[in-house]
Amino acid sequence: MEDWKNKHIVFFDGDCGVCNFWVQWILEKDKNDQFMFASLQSDFGQQFLSERGLETKEFNTMYLWKPQHYYFIKSRAVLKIADLLGGIYKLSFVGKILPSFLSDKVYDLISRNRMKLANQKCYLPDQQQKKKFIQV
Repeated sequence: MEDWKNKHIVFFDGDCGVCNFWVQWILEKDKNDQFMFASLQSDFGQQFLSERGLETKEFNTMYLWKPQHYYFIKSRAVLKIADLLGGIYKLSFVGKILPSFLSDKVYDLISRNRMKLANQKCYLPDQQQKKKFIQV
């Protein structure tokens, strides 16, 4: 496992097909090796949630955490990931024009329906990508 303390950690629902699709997408786009991943159900994910007084039983929110710096939730996490990926994805800054409560409403709508939106097949990372997972 890589040194996660110097990375951006993406916490995701390990049982969600949509979430697994986005993890795979980020892995493929992460040319600068900025991200690592942990499921919210893992011990690592549960510790992250507990330490911040966040919900530990519902896994409908994605979190992006930069240790010792910040964490973002929902739409702000998505926009920050896009910004960090750079290139064409930096155009996501347009989404920052919307207030969080509005962009989070869209996020919540997708989150509520995520189990219907994608099949629940498991993503199997290759050997190199497995190093980017803290716990699943």
